[in-house]
Amino acid sequence: MKRIWGIVPAAGLGTRIQPLAFSKELLPVGMRFDGETERPRAVCEYLLDRMIWAGATRICFVISPNKTDIMNYFGGRLEEACICYAIQPSPNGLCDSIFTALPFISEHDDVLIGLPDTIWFPEDGLAVLPEGQFSFLCFPVDKPAYFDAVVADERGRIQEIQVKKPNASSHWIWGALRLSGAELAKLYDLWRIRGRQDQYLGTLVNAHIANGARVLAVKRGERYVDVGTLHGYREAVRILSQPQEVREHVRKVEAA
Repeated sequence: MKRIWGIVPAAGLGTRIQPLAFSKELLPVGMRFDGETERPRAVCEYLLDRMIWAGATRICFVISPNKTDIMNYFGGRLEEACICYAIQPSPNGLCDSIFTALPFISEHDDVLIGLPDTIWFPEDGLAVLPEGQFSFLCFPVDKPAYFDAVVADERGRIQEIQVKKPNASSHWIWGALRLSGAELAKLYDLWRIRGRQDQYLGTLVNAHIANGARVLAVKRGERYVDVGTLHGYREAVRILSQPQEVREHVRKVEAA
């Protein structure tokens, strides 16, 4: 039976926005309603909402041994999605974090992956990524050198991911991705062959592409905020403090 999994790599130390008395993924940004009661909303809830919107019924948080507050916050379920947890013993990079969840996933599953300290629009962005294909949801930004810039041809096929490269040749960056469980297993095998040295996903995907893999850039993202920095946190608070209809108008103007 095919399932849609969401992988949430949440084992990082969050040094850019420390000190905090809790995991950075639980940083309150914006509000939510618990019944009729308004409560602060943890930043990673935005990613989970987008995964569930795209059909995820199972979500795996990859956490470090000291991040039990995430387990206490979410427990075993969010809406209709079951939640499980995998432990990454030490923070060895994004690739290692993602592959820690691999034992839960079969080759027939689809996998959604995003970063839990980001907020992006449109909310249904993951849902537009093609089922069963390795694809990145891409967003336009002013300073791509701070992110992983995606260089693609006119058909949307990715040629290169430029990892935090000064003077990046593309202003499109990746913010989330979708691939099959079988493709994730191939990435893991390649990572092992390369000596588990790839910390950034972009360098591993570049090697995967060099081996003949077809990876797509879907340029349907509109706005992307990295809440892992103080500047990004302030920007996220500003955006979310606007009424929804204002946010929709601003996004349409920026996209025009």
